[in-house]
Amino acid sequence: MVENHLKELTRPSKEFPRNFVPDDLDLSKWENLEPLFKNLLDRKLDSKEALEQWLLDSSELSAVVSEEVSRRYIAKDCATDNPELEKAFLHFVTDIAPKVKPFDSKLDRKFIECPYLNELDQTRYEVYIRDCRKDIELFREENIPVQVEIEKLSQEYNKIFGAMTVNYKGKEYPIPQMAVFLQQKDREIRFETFKLTAERKLEDAEKLDELFDKMLKLRVQVAKNAGFDNFVDYQFRSWGRFDYTPEDCLIFHNAVEKHVLPLTLKMAEDRKQGLKIDPLRPWDTGCDRYGRDPLKPFKTAEELVSGCREVFGKVDTELGYNFQKMIDLGLLDLDSRKGKVPAGGYQVPLAEVRLPFILMNAVGIHFDVNTLIHEGGHAFHNFAARDETIHGYRQAPLEFCEVASMSMELLSTPYLEAFYSPGDAARARRGHFEQTIGSLPMIAMGDAFQHWIYTHPEHTSKERSDYWISLGKRFGRGIDWTGFEEAHRFSWHGIMHFFAIPFYFIEYGIAQLGALQMWQNSRKDKKKAIEAYKSALKLGGSRPLPELFKAANIKFDFSDNIIQPLIAEVTEEVKRQGKLESR
Repeated sequence: MVENHLKELTRPSKEFPRNFVPDDLDLSKWENLEPLFKNLLDRKLDSKEALEQWLLDSSELSAVVSEEVSRRYIAKDCATDNPELEKAFLHFVTDIAPKVKPFDSKLDRKFIECPYLNELDQTRYEVYIRDCRKDIELFREENIPVQVEIEKLSQEYNKIFGAMTVNYKGKEYPIPQMAVFLQQKDREIRFETFKLTAERKLEDAEKLDELFDKMLKLRVQVAKNAGFDNFVDYQFRSWGRFDYTPEDCLIFHNAVEKHVLPLTLKMAEDRKQGLKIDPLRPWDTGCDRYGRDPLKPFKTAEELVSGCREVFGKVDTELGYNFQKMIDLGLLDLDSRKGKVPAGGYQVPLAEVRLPFILMNAVGIHFDVNTLIHEGGHAFHNFAARDETIHGYRQAPLEFCEVASMSMELLSTPYLEAFYSPGDAARARRGHFEQTIGSLPMIAMGDAFQHWIYTHPEHTSKERSDYWISLGKRFGRGIDWTGFEEAHRFSWHGIMHFFAIPFYFIEYGIAQLGALQMWQNSRKDKKKAIEAYKSALKLGGSRPLPELFKAANIKFDFSDNIIQPLIAEVTEEVKRQGKLESR
């Protein structure tokens, strides 16, 4: 049985013992943590060696605090209907984290102002120094309570969606489980379940819109407090986007519209012909394009795990070993259930024990296989960088984190026979490459939506939804929403990123292009591509983003020059797999 045993994973670990933070420290009380921060702040740094030891101690404390937040976050997400778990998480983010932030800023200044800073290996500490200076630039004490309020609102979003259920034929289903019905070949079932789901989401549409308005206002305030004209510029700096600009994102949008959108529109036409329908409706996009029964890769979470373990092992022996370690330690929570946060899936690093945890809502469809493989890629990133001594370097920039996960999706495609017959595996591969192509316009649309929102902060709710609809016309697949116009207008509510992690969206597009290059390389020389992949992951976040891409033997470029040839090769692969799939 696949069980979540995170509670049983004790700290500190034998692999990475504590040298600065007491082993028995009660992390629920600020008065226990404060002396450690004061020790670091008051410590005399009279040599390069003293500075390096200080960095190690600071990193250890940072990792201990980070893991405490992660564990509480996971616990409340696994049971959003448990008020005690939510209370424990909110206690930390509202009562302790706000007290940590001023110390973090003071410690950054202490590091930057240390007279021995220039004696450090400047190549080794280049990224760390750059990030510290960025954090000093952004920190404003008056933003701490504002950010706490934003976090509270983010948790409210999770609670609202976590509580959503649909009653279908006498049985209650959490919203994520309704995806199963949208894959059925019976169009009436798809229509009925789509309608029920859309109506249920609309019940909370006004509440979610009001929630977003509050978050928007607070984010604008954070940006202004930090001296920025708008939240776009603030968030780009906050995310550490040193290597590309908002204008580069617009280039990506245009390149996708020019080179990818025509192919997605053709795919939509092929779907209409295959299903013998016209027009294409929202409940026609998740089923098989020839009206066949949906793929059924597994029945239980145990089968999902077993299949992925086989896939990872065939990609690379070391990766298979790491996944087995996650199974053995109970670092997976995969089943969909009422009260569980309705996330498709996520991986959370446990910073102190240096292990990953994966949460998802598996319901027995191919999307679940892809999700676990994707999150497995994130997990392998954590395994690869776990020997890095600096906590901040164990996490790469988000754009490269997604290269790790999306590359794993593509590198795993040759081994899907772990779940399917050869014909169905080809069908799954063809579908995956089509989804890869189809994801790029959605990424461009979501990124463009956020750029507009935060450069027009005085907009009304109606104007916001109007703009979402206009982007749908620019990047959409010609889906007819007649009769469900309101559901269409508020469909952006279901994208958690817009609420909880604003502007974390373009990363998927940049990374998808990197992952496709990784796939190209693997077709030429699998062993060399896997070694480059693992070597790049080991760097964690210790090098600038373009260097991480270079280490993986791929280019950091998301213009026409990269997109056009990649899409051409993927198009050919879709045709090839289409000829091999079961009919």
